[in-house]
Amino acid sequence: MIKLTATRPEFAAAFTALVDDRRETDTDVARDVAAIIRRVRDDGEAGVRALTLQLDRHDLDSTGWSIPSETCAAAFAALDPDLRAALELAATRIRAYHEKQRPEDSAFTDAAGVLLGARWRAVDAAGIYVPGGRAAYPSSLLMNAIPAKVAGVERLVMVTPTPDGTISQLVLAAAHLAGVDEVWRIGGAQAIAALAYGAGRIAPVDVVTGPGNAWVAEAKRQVYGVVGIDMVAGPSEIVVVADAANDPEWTAADLLSQAEHDTTTQSILFTDDDEFADRVAAAVDRQLDELATGAVARQAWDANGAIVVVATLADAVPLIDRLAPEHLQLAIDDPQAMFDRVRHAGSVFLGRYTPEAIGDYVAGPNHVLPTGRRARFASGLSVLDFMKRTSFLGLDETALRELGPATVALATAEGLPAHAKSVALRLRLNS
Repeated sequence: MIKLTATRPEFAAAFTALVDDRRETDTDVARDVAAIIRRVRDDGEAGVRALTLQLDRHDLDSTGWSIPSETCAAAFAALDPDLRAALELAATRIRAYHEKQRPEDSAFTDAAGVLLGARWRAVDAAGIYVPGGRAAYPSSLLMNAIPAKVAGVERLVMVTPTPDGTISQLVLAAAHLAGVDEVWRIGGAQAIAALAYGAGRIAPVDVVTGPGNAWVAEAKRQVYGVVGIDMVAGPSEIVVVADAANDPEWTAADLLSQAEHDTTTQSILFTDDDEFADRVAAAVDRQLDELATGAVARQAWDANGAIVVVATLADAVPLIDRLAPEHLQLAIDDPQAMFDRVRHAGSVFLGRYTPEAIGDYVAGPNHVLPTGRRARFASGLSVLDFMKRTSFLGLDETALRELGPATVALATAEGLPAHAKSVALRLRLNS
């Protein structure tokens, strides 16, 4: 962990290094992923089966390619009642939030008599990737599946790795609750390729979303254009703005809530109180010794953690915008005032009683968010990622006479005579 003080001469260079730090894996996976995609595209089911046997150590022909909906329903029914209620609460709130994102069709006739508008429709099929093994997250399944269903996607396909043939029953329960239509026991780059190109019994989809490791992220990057994707996500990150009125134990826990995800996670604290900064650092060290995920979290904190002491909290705003963090937590008296000034963040958590972890599970907004400073130009996953907009226009003879001459002039100037002729013929025929 590094501690930076904004008033010191070396701060500018040190903070720039923090902003520019690339935490993505150093492994060059692009060539391996390209080979996997090519194999699935060329060999279909045979390629997926061979790669699953090699990488996940089970034979799909023996363990089964898909998981029946009845199995998912049974997993949901078998849940502990408290856990089932928690999952249902999360699903209800996520659905309610995303239903307000549904766009409305539009149509109007302008002064020239031209009918103009746009129509929104869901994609026919979407695929969601759900990590397996150690990283089995039913919350991510809900965050990806529910917006797709709210959008109106008719065929929702889930792929998930099942190392040694095993799968999380909680993930299956979440698939039932979210209304997933197909569940396939495949993961990794080969699963992304199967969703994009199809593989025998697995029909292709139109959009692929969901988190995964470096191979999954690279596979999504390489198939983009064949299918749509949500984003190429990198390691998670959190920025916490907190003053000395906070309990340092709370702030330390907030920072570690992301650090426990992965050794490449970045956790940063901005504060205007040097003593509070030291108390938080000490609290982090204490809590790391108590966490079951402490080994991962400590490596992330030691390698990527930072505490930045600023003269005033207002001074943190331009620094936050440079980081464009995935998660921004404003644990201060008037969080709205600071939020109004922040331009770049994936999701913002307002006030001392709004820990980021609430947003990961039950609050409602999506937790699939842009990382690696991509919040400068990208947004979190939404209903719109599963929809597309079709514009339309309609002219009668009067409207064509109004717009036609300018169209002919511009098409002629661009050296496109067929464009010009398709309009000019109609003008002459109706003269």
